[in-house]
Amino acid sequence: MLNADALSQLRQLKSDIEENKVVFPGTVKATNGRFGFVALDEGRDVFLPPEEMQKVLPGDRVQVTEQEVDKGKTQGVVDELIESRLSTFVGRYLVKGKGHFVVPETPGINRWIFIPPKERMNAQPDDYLYCCIHKHPIKDGKGQAKVLRVIGKAGDPGIERALTLATFDLSDEWPEPVVKQAESLDEAAIKALEAGREDRTDRAYVTIDSPATQDMDDALLAEPNATGWALSIAIADPAAVIEPGSAAEQEAFRRATAIYFPGEPLPMLPDTISTRLCSLIPDTNRLVLVCDLQVNNDGSLGDYSFHQAVIRSRAKLNYELVCNLIEGREDEDIKALPDSVTNSLDQLHQVATALRKWRSDNALLSGDRPEFRLRLDENRRIRAIESSVQTEAHRVVEECMVAANRCAADFLAKHPSGLFIQHPGLRADRINNIKSLLEAYAPHLAHIDASEPEGFKTLMRETSELEAEVPVKTILSRQLARAELAFTPAPHQGMGLSAYTTFTSPLRKYSDLYVHRMIKAALWDAPMNALTNEQLSALQNTQIKARQAANSLEAWLKSDFAKTLGDAPMAGIISRTVPAGFFVRLDSNGLEGFVSCKDLQGKYGFDPVTLRLRHNKNGRIFQLDQVVKVRFAGVDEERRQINFKLVEAEEVTNSNGDR
Repeated sequence: MLNADALSQLRQLKSDIEENKVVFPGTVKATNGRFGFVALDEGRDVFLPPEEMQKVLPGDRVQVTEQEVDKGKTQGVVDELIESRLSTFVGRYLVKGKGHFVVPETPGINRWIFIPPKERMNAQPDDYLYCCIHKHPIKDGKGQAKVLRVIGKAGDPGIERALTLATFDLSDEWPEPVVKQAESLDEAAIKALEAGREDRTDRAYVTIDSPATQDMDDALLAEPNATGWALSIAIADPAAVIEPGSAAEQEAFRRATAIYFPGEPLPMLPDTISTRLCSLIPDTNRLVLVCDLQVNNDGSLGDYSFHQAVIRSRAKLNYELVCNLIEGREDEDIKALPDSVTNSLDQLHQVATALRKWRSDNALLSGDRPEFRLRLDENRRIRAIESSVQTEAHRVVEECMVAANRCAADFLAKHPSGLFIQHPGLRADRINNIKSLLEAYAPHLAHIDASEPEGFKTLMRETSELEAEVPVKTILSRQLARAELAFTPAPHQGMGLSAYTTFTSPLRKYSDLYVHRMIKAALWDAPMNALTNEQLSALQNTQIKARQAANSLEAWLKSDFAKTLGDAPMAGIISRTVPAGFFVRLDSNGLEGFVSCKDLQGKYGFDPVTLRLRHNKNGRIFQLDQVVKVRFAGVDEERRQINFKLVEAEEVTNSNGDR
């Protein structure tokens, strides 16, 4: 046995080691395997072997030490849990022998988690569950979960949407204070707020939207004048109805945006506000924030002003009807419109044409990518996918909204505070690759500094019609940075504008509602609660999460629908390339599926400059925008990814001959 002195020395040695060891704070990053990494705050990654990864969860903030395991190779040892950010997750209930587990659907949790008997909520095998961590695995690698809610079983109508909501911590329910606030509002309350506003109820404003839209937040009016047109854009004014800091405002901030899930959107504001009392319903007095602006004959913007007003929309017009009117067709619905409305629509088309011409010459237009609409059946699964064509009527609305938003950005840029959408153009980490691309395939453009707004604008214009061996414009478009919200004005390079913001969707986006408050505070000293930098970051992260949720649900529904495609060859184009293969977007329905290099003969190398896949021996190439034929090859259920198999020309010829 060790004597007292030896034990004391051992304790002192252990204490010295603890005091002298170097620990690093970082965030746990999961992988598809059992191992993981810790992204250290100092900017490098430390490898976590499976036994250490068992102690942590994705997103955990931890302290790690490094230990050398081989010459020059180190791995992390988790020293301490600082914070666990995984509050809830979803998974499937599994019973194995006497053990009851949840199999997480959350990427990166590659383990079953035990559910104690008292925390099972009578769940049944194969139920989808909404859970929280009951016991963190940091001590022994054996975590426990608690069932918060049983979501349902695979195959239940709407299970895809319900599971998506739970996965992204979204709720269909309104907090009780929000319900009470919404219930306290009625037409009389709106009428009381009309006092002191401009009365524009005698003017022929109209809304143009899809037939199913109920949260109508804009109405338009255009009249000709000596130098062009007087364009008036009236935007629904929920900021007048919702008090700053109130329950509905706080919930709108928490949600950040309406999410347009297929079949059943998740609104940002309660229906009482968004589809009734603030929606610009025809033949009903509504509160609006109006942007009046002069559009010159060449499409440039002149003077503008903002007004708090009351309007009475003359009609809710759908895109098809407005397009028919623009194209000179006549039907009973068009004949029934008052002259004041048809005259305004004619002028709106003219002003939109001028605005678009100016943007084409002086800024940047986004390409008209094919769009598709999902039609769901009674079980909330895709019944059909229909193409959605962008018409002149859509462009009328788009140009008017962009013009009004440009005015709002210009106005806020002249004041001490604002909220803007910045877009830095190309990703900074791709500039060298892009320079190499231009030197090889467009040497006359290689001198352009694409990091500068004018250079980026010139580059995107010049490559639009460029004929080269590779699709240069498409390659550039795949390497754009993400737009960001900011308190200071900066170029929106994707649109080719010196500054930009949005205020035209306040019923659907909190940032737009906030811009309303800023304009009102600047012009009429209206009350507002200013956002902090932390709140702005949270708002942006919530917007990103909302997009991810919508994309996740669409991917699930589409992967399920893809199982009906059959075995016939289908035409499409290569929409994205990665080292492991390429994605193909079908012409007929817009579905995207993956073709793996493993299913192609030979080995392919990936070129990060041209984004091409090239065969190592025969030189065969797959690149963006390339037309290919594929057939359905199954679904990766875990990733909810559609898989395709390439159909060679000989197969297509043979199959056509057989028919």
